[in-house]
Amino acid sequence: MGWLSARLSVMAPTPDVARLQELLDDQDGVIARRQVIGCGFTVPYIRCRVRRREWATIYPGTYVDHTGPLTWRQRAWAAVLDAWPSALSHASAVGTAQDHGAGPIHIMVARHRRVTRRASVVVHYAARFDEQVLCDAHPPRQRVEEAALDMVALVSSEMRVVACLTEVLQARKTTAERLLVALQSRPRMRRRAFVEGVLRDARDGTCSVLEYGYLTRVERAHGLPRPHRQSPTGVGRKGFRDVDYPDWHVVVELDGRFGHDDVHARDQDMERDLDAAAGADRETLRIGWGQVFARACSTAVKIGKVLNRHGWPGAVASCPHCPSSDAGSP
Repeated sequence: MGWLSARLSVMAPTPDVARLQELLDDQDGVIARRQVIGCGFTVPYIRCRVRRREWATIYPGTYVDHTGPLTWRQRAWAAVLDAWPSALSHASAVGTAQDHGAGPIHIMVARHRRVTRRASVVVHYAARFDEQVLCDAHPPRQRVEEAALDMVALVSSEMRVVACLTEVLQARKTTAERLLVALQSRPRMRRRAFVEGVLRDARDGTCSVLEYGYLTRVERAHGLPRPHRQSPTGVGRKGFRDVDYPDWHVVVELDGRFGHDDVHARDQDMERDLDAAAGADRETLRIGWGQVFARACSTAVKIGKVLNRHGWPGAVASCPHCPSSDAGSP
């Protein structure tokens, strides 16, 4: 027995304290049982750390090196390590404003797997898991472009599509060009044509999707008069007016935000509006994605009222989506 005990003690791995601490530092104080054992420690060692309240159990087999509230990154590490191999996905991978809140952590795993459901963790099953994951990230996460497109595919409206893409692009997490490249591998994506159009507008600094939305959802659907499009300003700064109603001295500028984000561009927009009022007797109405894609009917009514005030004799017509109170401007 003495010989066997000595033999086993020689074969047992030497605990690597430095490696254990390195993992804890790299993973925001979160560690998995398999990692502890891989460093040469035993299950009784883990139980001792928990019993002494040096570590706390987050999930069975996943621990954190304190007993206080978890940070967002610790929650993220715990979710990823618990379902390993896995990675942050969707909003949790993109790193948008939701990241530091109390909302659920989104992770992805390979489609063939099934993992234990945890409170406040949303699991997504991916067919191209290995292609989409950045394993060297801390924590491992889905590529930003793939995560952003996954977010867009789940939203309930075109307005939410625009909001998601705007948030990602304005945070400079990726570029419209990279998103367009990633979109090429998704021929059956929900609202694909609309998403592609918005991204092309973002890349090229245009508002073609917004312009088409105004034409079809606001103008034609509600019987507004036909305007001049992209007419030269003629006064003040050189440029073009998106929608001009010269007979009634009203201009509608479509502000898609993608090309109007910096202070200089915003200043130029306001100067052009001022020039239109002072030099061309034009009242400028500046509208954006929400007015066109979320509130087209009420937008049409308001523009109709402004046109009526300037002498347009027509009335705003109802469309199939109009509430009964939205139509009929005199």
